[in-house]
Amino acid sequence: MKHLAAYLLLGLGGNTSPSAADVKAVLESVGIEADSDRLDKLISELEGKDINELIQSGSEKLASVPSGGAGGAAASGGGAAAGGAAEAEAAPEAAKEEEKEESDDDMGFGLFD
Repeated sequence: MKHLAAYLLLGLGGNTSPSAADVKAVLESVGIEADSDRLDKLISELEGKDINELIQSGSEKLASVPSGGAGGAAASGGGAAAGGAAEAEAAPEAAKEEEKEESDDDMGFGLFD
């Protein structure tokens, strides 16, 4: 992700075809070490392509992906009402346990690692 971000920054700066050395220079300027294998793969996949067209194409693909988030909440609410008070009491306890498990501060990685 950091390699792509640097590539996009170079594109915004006017460099329409950034090289691996350009991306490395951007990353090193902020103290980040570039991974040569990933960087080479990124450069080879983007070589000869217009980044704006790729972004537009990706946006169109994402627009067709269903993203309904309310379905799960309605199903759990209906189950608690049908199950009675015992299930209604168990649901908040389960939610508290899940919340504790998901509360890892950085989940083992940083944003720019």
